[in-house]
Amino acid sequence: MSTTLEAPTHTVSPRTYSRWASLVVLCAGTLMTILDGNIVTVAMPAIQSDLGFSGPGLAWVVNAYLIPFGGLLLLAGRLGDLVGRKRMFTAGLAVFTAASVLCGVATEQGALIAARALQGVGGAMTSAVVLGMLVALFPEPREQARAIAVFSAVGAAGGALGTFLGGALTEALNWHWIFLINLPIGIVAWLAAVRVLEADRGAGLGRGADYPGAALVTGALMLTVYVIVGAGDRDLTATLLLAALSLALFVAFTLRQARAARPLLRLRLFGSRLLSGANAVQMLMIATMYGFQFIGALYLQRVLGYGELLTGTAFLPAPIAIGVLMLGLSARTVGRFGAYRVLLAGLALIVAGMALLSRAPVDGSYLTDVLPPLLLLATGFAAAMPALTGLAMSGAREEDAGLASGLFNTTQVVGGSLGLAALSVLAASHTDDLLAGGADPVAATAAGYQLAFQAGTLIAAGALVLAAVLLRKRQN
Repeated sequence: MSTTLEAPTHTVSPRTYSRWASLVVLCAGTLMTILDGNIVTVAMPAIQSDLGFSGPGLAWVVNAYLIPFGGLLLLAGRLGDLVGRKRMFTAGLAVFTAASVLCGVATEQGALIAARALQGVGGAMTSAVVLGMLVALFPEPREQARAIAVFSAVGAAGGALGTFLGGALTEALNWHWIFLINLPIGIVAWLAAVRVLEADRGAGLGRGADYPGAALVTGALMLTVYVIVGAGDRDLTATLLLAALSLALFVAFTLRQARAARPLLRLRLFGSRLLSGANAVQMLMIATMYGFQFIGALYLQRVLGYGELLTGTAFLPAPIAIGVLMLGLSARTVGRFGAYRVLLAGLALIVAGMALLSRAPVDGSYLTDVLPPLLLLATGFAAAMPALTGLAMSGAREEDAGLASGLFNTTQVVGGSLGLAALSVLAASHTDDLLAGGADPVAATAAGYQLAFQAGTLIAAGALVLAAVLLRKRQN
């Protein structure tokens, strides 16, 4: 992938305008799905108070979205090849928008979780085909690099921006509006997609897709997160049995892919050490970042006493830093120093940021205890993510590029979901133990979050070690 981002000197044709308009539509659809993976973070206490969620159960408001999203990306990408990518993208927008309305009117735990799961289905349908459409729109290397830079910046900054919007909407109106706001946005995005995106003809459903494989991997992912989320509420025997069942589903999926005529995931992809290593590193890195966003928002509200709007505002420097650095510096930095070195530097900054957060005190200050690690994490992520993406995609053969992209997106979502589940359960369990011993509630809560941040530091350090060992032989 070229990292040269100079502006073209030739005259821009109407077709070029159409392509860049299409990029805006694709970014808008992707931004909606990414925002909704994070926009609920700041609204969590309000949702918990209103609907009566338990501590570990509250994580399912996020996981119910992330798991079908991650589990269905590969199948949705394959179906996009069969029925047409524009058709899959617009159908996904429609499903996502309708599910958002159902989330916004939910008044019970089960209704909200079910609607969030449907949102995840729509998000997978929309996101799975975007990168393939983008590459087709911009085949020329320099324009493609610029388009991917814009797309990556929108996606990366959108995750953190969701925290701000969630706080603003929750405090100004109520938590229902973090979902209802998607109705006008979704309608406009759908109309623009129908008008602007170029129609394409898929290969036809007769070519087939691996539906049993999709069922196996989705079930395995969902059960894995359920095991982690509920580990503190059941005995060890039940947890081990459920974990064994989850492993069996993954094994069955692997065997299915080895024998299926049209597998959902070609196992030969894992023969690339670079691609496999990049996916493993990404899973750990995203687990850290998702855990930070969730636990960090709760720390600001439950320990420092911030309201929803102030919490969202406190996170706002992150998307600004990510957007500026990713658009202005990341591509040039990778071109000068190589993706491998930039990735290691970014991961080192993430480790440092999490380590600083692990000492977050009861009487902490935003300027001294939150903002510095927040900026370290944002800078590290802005450096690491484009470099990691380039390394992963360079490890795939040309005919496997689309599938490699789907796999990379899948591990991103799965890593976020598992990190969120593990760190939230760890924090809640430690807090409960301290409360049972008579500790002060605020101090016990802070201690639980500190332990979660310490675990996040170790996870990020694991990503750094894996990257150093597995990706060092291939430098850009």
